[in-house]
Amino acid sequence: MSSALNPFRPIRAVIEFVGGLTYLLLDAFVTIPSALLSKRGRRLGWQNLWFQMDRVGVKSIPIVALVLFCIGAILALQMAPILDDYGALAQVADIIGIAMFRELGPLVAAIVLTGFAGASITAELGSMVVSEEIEALEAGAISPIRFLVVPRVLATTTMMICLAVVADLVGTAGGMFVSKAFLDIDARQYLERVFAIVKMQDFLTGLVKAGVFGTLISGLACFLGLNVTGGAEGVGNATTKTVVYTIVALITVDLMFTGVFYYLGL
Repeated sequence: MSSALNPFRPIRAVIEFVGGLTYLLLDAFVTIPSALLSKRGRRLGWQNLWFQMDRVGVKSIPIVALVLFCIGAILALQMAPILDDYGALAQVADIIGIAMFRELGPLVAAIVLTGFAGASITAELGSMVVSEEIEALEAGAISPIRFLVVPRVLATTTMMICLAVVADLVGTAGGMFVSKAFLDIDARQYLERVFAIVKMQDFLTGLVKAGVFGTLISGLACFLGLNVTGGAEGVGNATTKTVVYTIVALITVDLMFTGVFYYLGL
């Protein structure tokens, strides 16, 4: 029956996709203790974990910092004329502080990380599937989940939280630079207003989002990479899907978080 005659086929495909992703993440989280603490897991897991943290997180700091600095500067320049009309130019710092720590810092850093690391994880795992390296691991009684998925999920989740902190600070610094250079707002006054308006709960809610975003990025990248079919063309298609699906998922999950936090008064 064609999809035109079976309107439930797309819904079934979505459910199967979400179910497969959920199963993969649950399997990875269940495997984490043995992957990190057992003797065999320590030998295979820790070295991979440090390598993935460096590749996913440390090497993405410059591009994340550049993007967030520019966004902070853009926000300051865009809001300044309107706020100045109401005699509230100094509130540029308030708006940038809240926007960065609660929303833009984690979200933009996650989107940048999707293109920087998510696509590469999918391409790497997809190439391993095509070259039958995954089957070789399984033939050697090595779990692909423990050896490949767990280090990438842990590294991306951990480094996403760290990148969110960097994004918050650099984005705020971008707004401060523009405020000092073009808006005649003293840097000390800017920082005082940021520290006064940004509460600990704003910072922590951003970190919670960042942790979930990191898990989502790595989970989707690993799931699509391990399910590659069709040779080299399939690897390219999976890489494209990873970027598109992950960005859509990030924004959707961010909306859900924002709604929940608003309902809870956080």
